[in-house]
Amino acid sequence: MERFAVGSLVQLVQQPPYLKTADPMPMLRSADVVQVGETGRVVGVRPLGTYSVQFTNGVFLVDQKYLTPLGTGPEHAESQNPSPS
Repeated sequence: MERFAVGSLVQLVQQPPYLKTADPMPMLRSADVVQVGETGRVVGVRPLGTYSVQFTNGVFLVDQKYLTPLGTGPEHAESQNPSPS
């Protein structure tokens, strides 16, 4: 699986069942606080493939299976690999 460095731009490619804030006293938030396709910046690396990611609505702990490096999501695949005409 892809590993992300602090400062990397990532994109949410799948909606997790819920989001956990990265606050000192974490809280569970509804998953719709961050939309699929939203871009965030990795601000911390946690154990077991979890990352602290800064999105527009806050910093959340997100498992790496829900993230992809910016520009490699399914909606960008067509623009990077155009089909022959």
